[in-house]
Amino acid sequence: MTGSGASQPTFLRTWLLWIAGFLVFPLAGLAGTAVAGRVDSPLAALVGGLVAGLVLGAGQALVSRRRLDPRRWIPATAIGMSTGLLLGAITVGYRTSLTDLAVMGAITGITLGVAQAVALPRRTRARWAWAALMPALWSLGWVVSTLILTTSVDAQFTIFGASGAVTFTALSGLLLHRLLVYRPAAEPTPASVTV
Repeated sequence: MTGSGASQPTFLRTWLLWIAGFLVFPLAGLAGTAVAGRVDSPLAALVGGLVAGLVLGAGQALVSRRRLDPRRWIPATAIGMSTGLLLGAITVGYRTSLTDLAVMGAITGITLGVAQAVALPRRTRARWAWAALMPALWSLGWVVSTLILTTSVDAQFTIFGASGAVTFTALSGLLLHRLLVYRPAAEPTPASVTV
């Protein structure tokens, strides 16, 4: 008996693919830093956040298995990240202590979470849970990266490092699955099942 179940992605496959998207975080950080430099001024925070957000949004849309519309997700991520990084960096005076980065991360997560919640597909149930949890998850990403890379964070990056990204993607992937269950592009018809 051959069914379509074997070809359809399982929760584990879609979650692991989302986690693999952690690789886009360092790329987003490199792009943001290449364009704007250190996050040590309002302009650097705004532009660096915008560039990093564009790269991050594109990567997340790619690994979402068609659950996120790139036409909405990428601009929302760029706008949310740039405004959040601007507000967060100004609030902490561009400092990079563990507490400062946690606060900056929470503030970035507020605007990023709201922008991305709006960009989630209309069928998303409880979309505002995404907005509510992003401040904590974004802050946690900075905390994990700071604890593992204690000297590197002084470089005033636009986004946290790979260790924080793995933590963030693992937890946000669980949330994304809960809010927006994967649906294959085309459901098989009963006639396509071979007995």
